[in-house]
Amino acid sequence: MRTATTTETHQALGIIPSAPWRVLNIKIEPCHRLQVTFMDGSTGWVDLSQWLRSGRIDGSIFEALREEDFFRLAAVELGVITWPNGADLSPDAMYDALQQSAEWKPS
Repeated sequence: MRTATTTETHQALGIIPSAPWRVLNIKIEPCHRLQVTFMDGSTGWVDLSQWLRSGRIDGSIFEALREEDFFRLAAVELGVITWPNGADLSPDAMYDALQQSAEWKPS
């Protein structure tokens, strides 16, 4: 004799985690700049030009970003700005800085 089985699905009722500091969208601009939009709708500019010219990134994964063509390969993955070589930017630090000023220039 066949018995009926009941399956239960445990869902979070369609809740999508959306920390305000997660990146929603970017627009890549010339001179190593990004316009960033976060999950909460706030926006700002990220200017990496001085940081990329500094010697602080020599020999690091970020060195490849000095090439404008490679920099333009930036994408958003799971709320984080990433590049094909695995480089990424900390979205929470970027968000915090952009809450204080419309432009963030990491040092």
